[in-house]
Amino acid sequence: MTAPQPPSPSVSPDPSTSSASPRTLRRVRLGAGGPLCDVRIEGGLVSEIHPAGTSRRVGEPGVDLDGRTLLPGLWDAHVHIVQWAVARRRLDLAGTVSARDATDAVRERAAGMSPGELLAGYGFRDGLWPDLPHKDLLDAVVPDRPTILVGADLHTAWLNSAALASLGQGDHPTGILREDECLHATAELSSVSQESADTWVRDACAAAARRGITGLLDFEWADNLTDWPRRMAGGTVPVRVAAAVYPEYLDAAIDRGLRTGAAPPDLPGGLLETGPLKLFTDGSLNTRTALCHDPYPGTAPGDPEEYGIARVTPESLAGVMRRASAHGIEPAVHAIGDHANELALDAFETVRCRGRIEHGQLLRPEDLPRFADLDVTLGVQPTHAVDDRDVADRHWHGRTHRAFPFADLLAAGARLELGSDAPVAALDPWRSIANAVDRTDDSRPAWHPEQCLSVAQALAASARGRRSVRVGDRADLVVVDADPLTADPAVLRRMPVHGTLLAGGWTYLSH
Repeated sequence: MTAPQPPSPSVSPDPSTSSASPRTLRRVRLGAGGPLCDVRIEGGLVSEIHPAGTSRRVGEPGVDLDGRTLLPGLWDAHVHIVQWAVARRRLDLAGTVSARDATDAVRERAAGMSPGELLAGYGFRDGLWPDLPHKDLLDAVVPDRPTILVGADLHTAWLNSAALASLGQGDHPTGILREDECLHATAELSSVSQESADTWVRDACAAAARRGITGLLDFEWADNLTDWPRRMAGGTVPVRVAAAVYPEYLDAAIDRGLRTGAAPPDLPGGLLETGPLKLFTDGSLNTRTALCHDPYPGTAPGDPEEYGIARVTPESLAGVMRRASAHGIEPAVHAIGDHANELALDAFETVRCRGRIEHGQLLRPEDLPRFADLDVTLGVQPTHAVDDRDVADRHWHGRTHRAFPFADLLAAGARLELGSDAPVAALDPWRSIANAVDRTDDSRPAWHPEQCLSVAQALAASARGRRSVRVGDRADLVVVDADPLTADPAVLRRMPVHGTLLAGGWTYLSH
């Protein structure tokens, strides 16, 4: 076995979360396919690694892991945590196959509800429906009950007349709200109290820890750097959180001296760090608002949305990126269509700052090397490649060989981070990893298998680039029952997690 690496000087323990006393993880395989070792944890860090049975620290507290595999803790690099927590309790519309089918589900749910109670549903995908959603269809089954149904991509909301009237939009012609209108409607019609939402979020984070998650990047559309300190003060949150900033809160973030990747100066230590500034260039594929170089099938020439929509001008995008980065806040730019990604990369080239692009679902070949050249991380969601393959085949026909091009991006030197985009997909890192590796989750062959990642590549992209457990690392770790490198696809997808550690303390341990 090679000698342990020296401690990393850039990593420090978190006193508020570190295990109170040293412990040793005995007889654990050091990484996928690795040797059997004893791993000592002290002060929230990995302090020693020895071949199994050679440690001299006899009698120190620890646990025998019986040959299980130890991996760096996993991150979900794109979550909308409140919407995920709430969606788990809303009417599930994921399996509906038409607008009529969805209204049937609404009718059934409404029958068991109290008078006047808001009916909220989530998860419909109308990109392949044979009919169109419209407020009249909902009015026919719930004429008096305010009802809002949010699309799976979070970019579309379908409301009935009662819900529209409560928003002061009673004369809206269709009841379909998209993009910013959808976000505002979703926020305004939420019937969940702050206390309930915080409790549900903590529950969702505990569920994530049970799947090996030690951190998440939260892109909830909210004042996240106010909400998360309150949430963490109110109860246990068993994950680290990088909390994104939205433009309406940028001035306050600058005034507080917040910097991406650092703990807020008025809240030192602990589990919270400032995330990036979230910006948008376009919409989404399912809503047919992703900005592309080619027109969407069926749109009339000259239609203002023939190519999708641009939600920002290049000049304004570069301007806000320049201001934020000058104060240490890195941008994270939502870009799905190939034209949107080109605009986002152009802005990074203009401003010359570090940052992220979120999604990057359709890319021109000439833009692939620009991610590495510009030092831009790409946050991708492999489950979207699986869930959206049919709608992509229809609306991006002839271009899907460059949709979700994960392997080509890595070959071009890009840095990928995997996420779920929960609630768009489940907050489960093993599902993301399996879909990155297999490019299918049903009986069909892999969709564009040339873009599959290896298990090792997917694991690293799910752990902020960490490929192994080393001395000096923060002791954010996950113990799994099966070696991911040799697990069959079904086992990899449902990977049995034995335990999760955050700064050396168990946030989950199976019994």
